[in-house]
Amino acid sequence: MQYIHSKEEFEQALKDANGIILADFFATWCWPCKMIAPILEEISREHPEITVLKIDVDEVQDLAQEYEISSIPTIYIWKNHELTDWYVGAYPKDFYEQKIQSLS
Repeated sequence: MQYIHSKEEFEQALKDANGIILADFFATWCWPCKMIAPILEEISREHPEITVLKIDVDEVQDLAQEYEISSIPTIYIWKNHELTDWYVGAYPKDFYEQKIQSLS
């Protein structure tokens, strides 16, 4: 799991990653964000082939604006550098696992 601290760092991480990328737009004060954080950590550990990026919307506001983040948590998913989908809200681990499996 990689914490992103700037728009440039995010763009580089997207370029460097291969396969599936999950980008979690979150805030430290957001309760639903805190609920899914351990789920994303598990996914990152169990699926080392998946790149998990964490973007604090308060810290990297320009990126949050660019991706039109109006509610958090918001998860964006790319496969092979193509945006495939995004989800707003907190979901159980099996929801994310199913999304990952559908892209594999």
